[in-house]
Amino acid sequence: MKRNHNNSQTRAGRTRPRKIFFMDEVLLLLSSLLAILLVRWLTDAFPNYSSKVLVWLGAAAVASAVGILVTNSHHNVKSYTTVRSMAKSIMSVLVKEAILSVTLLLGLLRFPEVPHYVLLILADTIISIGALLSIRAFARFYMSTDDTPAKVIEKAARRTALVQGTGQESVLLAQQLEKEGYEVLGLLVYNPTQAGLVVADYVVYSVMSDEEMAQLQWRLGGVDCVYFPQGQLDTDLSSGKEKQPEVEQHDGMSFAGHVLKRGFDVSLSAFLLLIFSPVIGICAWAVKHEDGGPVFYKQERIGRGGYPFNIYKFRSMRQDAEADGSPALYSGEDDPRLTRTGRFLRAHHLDELPQLWNVLRGDMSFIGPRPERSYYITQIMQRNPRYRYLLQIRPGVTSYATLYNGYTDSMEKMLTRLDLDLYYLRNHTVWFDAKVLGLTFLSIISGKKF
Repeated sequence: MKRNHNNSQTRAGRTRPRKIFFMDEVLLLLSSLLAILLVRWLTDAFPNYSSKVLVWLGAAAVASAVGILVTNSHHNVKSYTTVRSMAKSIMSVLVKEAILSVTLLLGLLRFPEVPHYVLLILADTIISIGALLSIRAFARFYMSTDDTPAKVIEKAARRTALVQGTGQESVLLAQQLEKEGYEVLGLLVYNPTQAGLVVADYVVYSVMSDEEMAQLQWRLGGVDCVYFPQGQLDTDLSSGKEKQPEVEQHDGMSFAGHVLKRGFDVSLSAFLLLIFSPVIGICAWAVKHEDGGPVFYKQERIGRGGYPFNIYKFRSMRQDAEADGSPALYSGEDDPRLTRTGRFLRAHHLDELPQLWNVLRGDMSFIGPRPERSYYITQIMQRNPRYRYLLQIRPGVTSYATLYNGYTDSMEKMLTRLDLDLYYLRNHTVWFDAKVLGLTFLSIISGKKF
């Protein structure tokens, strides 16, 4: 048994370098294609261009493979984004260009003039190195080793605090609170001229009234404690004691960020509905063909501002899944209520495609807290009233919480999801949304289960 386990580990260890080899090979081949297209665009037309492109790409494919294998850049998995890894990637490109240069010098690929050769090799080198390093930077941005589910959940569950004042004592107190496990959201003052300043990496917030403090709570998704430097006057604002005045709601994203996000949602959802229309048609046929029941499943969820809306999915469960009328949580891919087609759709997240319509309509966004049913919101609010803060933003097709907490099949998971959603609310920006969207895309194409 031990030997088999070791063999399986060896096979798993080989899989990832193979994937990296394949991705780098494709990337370098595309770079060579762009290079020869650039030469054609910058120079006069020359005979047999189409056949030369094919020969060039064949030579580039071989040269790229040799370069990767010689430098072993595809084996540098654990330190995939280090300087050494990048140096190996650059070296693999230089080996590729050396082989292509020999190919050109031997006359295996002829161009009308010498400048064509020089321009082609130069363009291929620049584009190939740029492409590989961009991918490394992309991987480093999206694949942070610190973003393990356990660490993310632990970070999101920390109690939050504000520290009064901007002096040295306040900064030291904030740093001490962080060592004790708090998430210090910023420094609190009663001077509007200091609002928005950054002191020792802490954002300064100014409040002049109880109403402004309530607005700040909405923006930050709730604050547990406000600490004063002396230590005797700290104010506990934990969920059971929070005031709930009716105030205008403000989340942390700027107005320009909201405009950009909504524009992105509309344009991308319309584009994806068009592109995936054949896939949507096939999925609809498969659902209908299996048991003759409805293709789409709609359910009332609570959206922005607490207003209900109907969320749409491809039906993945039997028609009598909730025949008794009581809501039941999805329990994973072994849920007995799933149909055969539904299990496949769920596994590949295809059941969510109809939500592109919800995004286009404005019910939802691509990134935001997952919308919940009123039945479960009532239960969550009994345990943590801060759920109401989430109602100030549009719910999402995917979320920061989904990446690290998966589907929620228990109340405890719902409360953990709430912590993650509140963390997202406090920190969400256009770049944060871009990261969540990128990680979701990488998770889907890698077959990760949510």
